[in-house]
Amino acid sequence: MAKTRVFSAICRSLGWLAVAAIVICATTASSAAQASSAAQPIQGAEAVPPAADVAAALQRRLDGIKDFSANFMQVYEGGVLKRKTAESGTVTIKKPGRMRWDYTSPEKKLFISDGKTMFMYFPADKQVMKNPVPEADQATSAVLFLMGKGDVARDFTVRYAESSNPNVYALRLDPRTRQSEYDWLQVTADKATLQIRGLSWGDAQGGRSTFTFTNFKENSAPSDKMFQFTIPRGTEVITSGKTP
Repeated sequence: MAKTRVFSAICRSLGWLAVAAIVICATTASSAAQASSAAQPIQGAEAVPPAADVAAALQRRLDGIKDFSANFMQVYEGGVLKRKTAESGTVTIKKPGRMRWDYTSPEKKLFISDGKTMFMYFPADKQVMKNPVPEADQATSAVLFLMGKGDVARDFTVRYAESSNPNVYALRLDPRTRQSEYDWLQVTADKATLQIRGLSWGDAQGGRSTFTFTNFKENSAPSDKMFQFTIPRGTEVITSGKTP
C-alpha cells in the first residue's frame, strides 16, 4: 500500500519540475534583471500586447534570476479519482538544476535535486525515490529550464488563457514536443510588475495542479549544501529505471 502511494506521488512529482521551471521564468528578478526589463518594456502594454511579447518578458526574468525561495500552496483537483487535495510548504530553487521542495502540511515529504541526482523522500513510509538528472539531450522541456537551457518561445506555443481578473496576464503554454509528465502549463502574472500570481498544469488523467506562492526572496545565494541529501539509515530506496 505504502509503495503504491509513493509511486503515484512520484508520477505526479514530475509535473512539479515543469511548475518549478515556469516559476523561474515568471518570478520577480534581481534589480539588474529589472533594469533590463525596464529597458525592454512590453510594447503596447497600455492595450493588450501579443502573448508572445509577454512570454518574451518572462524569458528575460528567467535570464536574470539565479535563485529564489518562497512559501507555496498546491491544490490538486480531478484526475481518475475526482479528488481534491491541498498541500503546502517551502521551495528553494538555484540554477542550474538545484531545487528543494519541503512539504510540511498535511504530511512531511521532501523533493530535492543537487543538479545530478533527484530524490523524493517520504519519512512516514521510510522510503525514498532516487533518479539521476537527465543529460541535456535527454531532458524534457521542464528539466531544461531547471538546467538553465530552456526557452519559452522555442519549447512552447504561447497564447492567452481565460481570466476574470483584468489586472493579470494569463498565458497558456503548450509544449511543442509531447511531454509525458504534463499536457499544458498556465502562468498568471501581474500586468504592472510581471510578478507571479498563479501557476497551473494539467496531466494526461485530466488532473489539474495549481500553485500559489508568497514571501518571495530572489538571488539570496543559498548554500549548495541545502540541495544535498543523505539517505537515512533504514530507508528503502526505490529507483524507476529511467529519468524524467
